[in-house]
Amino acid sequence: MSASSHDVLETLAAHIAQGLGSAIVSTSVAFGELTLTTEAARIVEVATFLRDDPACRFICFVDVCGADYPSREKRFDVVYHLLSPAKNLRVRVKLEADDETPVPSITGVFPGALWFEREAYDLYGVLFSNHPDLRRLLTDYGFDGYPLRKDFPLTGFVEVRWDDEAKRVVYEPVRLNQEFRNFDFLSPWEGTDYVLPGDEKAKQPN
Repeated sequence: MSASSHDVLETLAAHIAQGLGSAIVSTSVAFGELTLTTEAARIVEVATFLRDDPACRFICFVDVCGADYPSREKRFDVVYHLLSPAKNLRVRVKLEADDETPVPSITGVFPGALWFEREAYDLYGVLFSNHPDLRRLLTDYGFDGYPLRKDFPLTGFVEVRWDDEAKRVVYEPVRLNQEFRNFDFLSPWEGTDYVLPGDEKAKQPN
């Protein structure tokens, strides 16, 4: 990223922070991208400003996605990506949320957010207030849990199969010969503080 591009994003960040005041918690420019952090209660105000302000004109909604940090009190990051075709710039807006307090829906600002907010609800359990149709989008009817949470078991809770005798799809609890449900959130690439099964000889005590 050139110095001029970095300066453009820094100038834009300062303009947005001045225009929105306390609605912007922090700004950062890294890897050629501008990231804004806001409070959940003010996301509609932020999205409206980014769309309508002449210096921004982020009129193109890209997506809403989530990230799960189970050790935090507000375990979710809700992340919005917007594009300004006129300025040829992108912006990322982040906020923290829990699984009980709804985040205001931005469907009134960007109607295209409707299915993306439904996806965040379906996969993470993030609630959105004033959403016109907040229901599951990708998982099956009666699905239990939220599959992109880090504490969701990799095997799920039920398995689905076709029963040729009953001539219908049946749902049964997952039955495993091995235990896969007990795991931690440490990355195996960073190494663990304990010996993994099968590594007893590889990690001999000094």
